[in-house]
Amino acid sequence: MSITKIKQTDAPRGDQGQRFLASGKSVALRMWENEAPGEIQPKSTRDYEVVGFVLSGRAELHLDNEVVKLEKGDSWLVPARATHAYKILESFTAVEATSPPCH
Repeated sequence: MSITKIKQTDAPRGDQGQRFLASGKSVALRMWENEAPGEIQPKSTRDYEVVGFVLSGRAELHLDNEVVKLEKGDSWLVPARATHAYKILESFTAVEATSPPCH
């Protein structure tokens, strides 16, 4: 067994700007850095579960028919296959874990 370490500056970027951090067989980490305020993103549905933690900024999570405001120190859960979207209100940085891993 060996330890996997990925420096934030070396982490690969995804097509939406996220950084892919450490990943295992059943969970993966990713980071969204300084996401700019803007319009609500198109609603989406994913096959993986997401838990997140806000490091800075503010956003809204639109989940099914609910809207949840997210601020520094808040955490959240998006269940697998839930219809959701985000609206960034203030430059937003967060870390998310996905299970199964999203790459």
